[in-house]
Amino acid sequence: MQEGKNRFRKLSGEEMGRRGVTEYKAAEKHPVTLLLHNIRSMYNVGSMFRTADAAGIGNIVLSGYTATPERVQVKKTALGAEESIDWDYIEDPVEAIESMKKKGITIFGLEIAEGSRPYTSVEKAEFPLCLIMGNEVEGIQQEVLAHCDHVLEIPQYGTKHSMNVAVSAGIALFELVRVLHT
Repeated sequence: MQEGKNRFRKLSGEEMGRRGVTEYKAAEKHPVTLLLHNIRSMYNVGSMFRTADAAGIGNIVLSGYTATPERVQVKKTALGAEESIDWDYIEDPVEAIESMKKKGITIFGLEIAEGSRPYTSVEKAEFPLCLIMGNEVEGIQQEVLAHCDHVLEIPQYGTKHSMNVAVSAGIALFELVRVLHT
């Protein structure tokens, strides 16, 4: 092993084996749908597209007033992931949830809620699943939460008891991917 500053060499995109959009779209995805409801920041939406692409997530459903990828602010942060991730807009999140339930998809909200369980408790048998992310200030609306099969919670040890929605999505999505690969 080399010592000092030459021990690590950053890989180029070619060395990383990055897929093109066409190759990514044709590849098998992790059986996870990300539902974004009433996300007010277009930059958070773009960030979650980018994270979903990095995690190999199947698709994203946008609902409520969540901006769609046609908006320049979403594209700016997504850095092209809006082209690689399949997405739909369904205004009513309950309609989207009920449609997914009919297909056998387990619905999880990510929220601090009574009856929630640790985000690390998901098991392979619970896939395919949908992870719902709510508004940056209000979280997931109670009406939407009522349609969830389970609620996951990321433990918080500071004074705020909240995290940026895109950061929370990244933590949860990569934990779900880890479960699938163990």
